[in-house]
Amino acid sequence: MKKIQWSLGVLLSVLIGYAHAVNLPGPVVSADWLANNLSDVQVIEVRSDVASYLKAPEFDTDKKTGKKFLVEVGGHINNSSLLDFKKARVERLVDGKKVKFLIPEKADFEKLIQSLGVNTDKPIVLVPIGQDMSDVDEALRTYWQFKVYGEDQVAVLDGGMTGWLGEGREFTVVSTQKAPGNWIAKGFRRELIASSDEVANASKTGKTQLLDARQPAQYWGLSKRPDVMTFGHIAGSKALAPELLARSSNGALYFWNKNTYEALLKVNGLGAKTPTISYCNTGHLAAGGWFVMSELAGNKSTKLYDGSLHLWTLEGRPLEGVSLN
Repeated sequence: MKKIQWSLGVLLSVLIGYAHAVNLPGPVVSADWLANNLSDVQVIEVRSDVASYLKAPEFDTDKKTGKKFLVEVGGHINNSSLLDFKKARVERLVDGKKVKFLIPEKADFEKLIQSLGVNTDKPIVLVPIGQDMSDVDEALRTYWQFKVYGEDQVAVLDGGMTGWLGEGREFTVVSTQKAPGNWIAKGFRRELIASSDEVANASKTGKTQLLDARQPAQYWGLSKRPDVMTFGHIAGSKALAPELLARSSNGALYFWNKNTYEALLKVNGLGAKTPTISYCNTGHLAAGGWFVMSELAGNKSTKLYDGSLHLWTLEGRPLEGVSLN
């Protein structure tokens, strides 16, 4: 009985916490919004360059205008947590094969997020470096993993840390020690993950469109990443290059509006409302295609192919592209 009462008490405290928590305005928040609501959210900075978290940013001054501008990103938002993106994906066995870069199992993902001091009672804002679509996709991939495990109180900072610093906002290089958090997965959304067989069926029938989120040279088979066994793309897929997914302003990347994405998808041969599977080399850049299609264009019939061409080619499945002979 005591255990049941304790569980109900925890649940009640969580519900009360959410009742008093700020509501996220959507999947993307601006620097102004975050600055005004900083005490009511939990900030996770998602980076591969973890050393930059405790390193002071570098600024320079324009000799003509006297205006200070950002040269190198460093530091972090006060009271934020650092997520090393290299730890956000893991190696797992799939049909007896060791496959890298996959979403962690539920318990492992919970343990990782709890180790950052993240709790269940406040929304989460993910902050990328924000200079290149590859680093933005680190936050978007983490966002997708939160969504898979049922977390809806999560958003991404538009412009990332680059935009934050470029606007002259406060930062720190002091690390905050946090007690382990109590964040737990609220479900498992299998419908957000595409299997190899689903991708093969989409390639064969065309009923679900395949979005290739890599660079054009990789799509056409002129180059490839080491983790992909062969050159080219999955038959029937359409390319949506990562550099198209955001606009640059003062060195920071910002998302387009919904109408721009719909037009962008159309000229690249992709239907904004057609069921979609996004893939790339390892499931990293694919998060950009998934986020744009699902969260910004509003196509909820969108999946991400976890493992992507790393898994696809490990399984000996075919790719097509231009001949290099």
